[in-house]
Amino acid sequence: MTSPERIGPYRIERLLGAGSFATVWLGHDPVLDDPVAIKVLAENWYHDLRVRERFLDEARLLRRLDDERLVRIHAVGELDDGRPYSVMALADGGSLRDRLTAGPLPVPVALDLLAEIAAGVAVLHRHGVVHRDLTPGNILFRSHPDGERVLVADLGLAKALAAASGLTARAGTPGYMAPEQDDPLAVVDTRADVYGLGRLGVRLLGAAWRTGGDRPQPAGAVRFREGVPPQVADVLLRATAPRPADRHPDAEAFRAALRHAAGSACRSAPGPGSGWCEPASGDGPAASTSTSGSGGTPARTGPSGARPAGRRRFGATAVGVAVLVAVGALAGDTAASRDSGTATSGPITVTLPSGWRAVGTAWAGQYGADGRLEPALVVSPDPHRWAHDPTVPGAFVGLSASTAARTTPAGFVAERPHAACAAAPVRHTRQAGVDWVVARFTCDRGRPVVVEAAGLGPGRIGLIYVQVVPPPGGDVAFVDQLLAGVQLR
Repeated sequence: MTSPERIGPYRIERLLGAGSFATVWLGHDPVLDDPVAIKVLAENWYHDLRVRERFLDEARLLRRLDDERLVRIHAVGELDDGRPYSVMALADGGSLRDRLTAGPLPVPVALDLLAEIAAGVAVLHRHGVVHRDLTPGNILFRSHPDGERVLVADLGLAKALAAASGLTARAGTPGYMAPEQDDPLAVVDTRADVYGLGRLGVRLLGAAWRTGGDRPQPAGAVRFREGVPPQVADVLLRATAPRPADRHPDAEAFRAALRHAAGSACRSAPGPGSGWCEPASGDGPAASTSTSGSGGTPARTGPSGARPAGRRRFGATAVGVAVLVAVGALAGDTAASRDSGTATSGPITVTLPSGWRAVGTAWAGQYGADGRLEPALVVSPDPHRWAHDPTVPGAFVGLSASTAARTTPAGFVAERPHAACAAAPVRHTRQAGVDWVVARFTCDRGRPVVVEAAGLGPGRIGLIYVQVVPPPGGDVAFVDQLLAGVQLR
């Protein structure tokens, strides 16, 4: 295939991929000075008015929805030969299919990713759209200063639900396509996408994984990997039920059921190392509900103790680049003495820098032997703004016995790289009887400095993790003073 020099005003650099209906090129936007993906309708289809209209419908739909969980459209145009093209934001992290060729993802990572995909499909369902072709090749990743975005792509086969009927053409990929899509008289609705989500879950969590394979195990013969909670397996089996009426009604209901199943599994787990409750390592996601975290997350816990269904940003090895700062759904003020300038969460007590306060009572995703969330808190001049505003300094402090059982402080810090930042040499410091491993990152965007630190608590009661965004002018001395103020009782 000959590479064109230009498509419209865009300089073409290379081919990104080719499929049955379209070819995608890497281009350069001269106005924005930014790389873009340009999708061009294949030559053998541009004369087919139905296919051409579907191609344009995809661009119009994505432009109208303009959601961060979907591929974004910058512009549309037409080549001299009449073929339409659409200019899209570049998904520079590749596809889920690409990543699965390297091997299966850790169970906690796969569960988080599946929930994030379901959130993207839920955007379509809220706008009355059914995707109908959810496969690993249609799940893309795009880097972002705050972490990696998961994108639902390739809506060329999507239809408005009001127009979806048995008169539409057969659409979908075998292995992921709902059974009713083979029935020329069936009505295709959101439950077809629930089936696709369930089959993605089987592909991510099934035991019969094969290198390079893009298809999950056959329906009716599903075996799940060790560590997949039975409650989660039940959700996936319901989602892939042959009859649409037996499935979850839409993607949001599927996502809620997945979260509930995961929370139930954690509450009933005997202790660390039980599937979903196993803390994600550096190649997995860290829990978050806002701009996300590479480390811990204070959790809002209700009567059940289940962790909230939060947003995810994905870690460095298996699912993308590391994110910048550990934040999350913050609970109310911790037990704190404003007279003494300290804050407490469980056995953790932190001496607060002048003008700082603390919120948070538990570390989402980190469960102790008693099945309860392990303690954590956030300290900052404004802890709630720290979750969203890179100009606000602050720190996350968490204690985890389950993490100490699986790794060392040096190993834990190594799991938290910041790929978009410059790393200083790792240093060691002893503060308040704790030997700390400290890594400092200087970043061009977002928070200018992020410090990762970990040590073992006295008597090895757990691994203490501190992630610091120091105030302007606060460097080694500030970090060491903060670490010296972390006490365990």
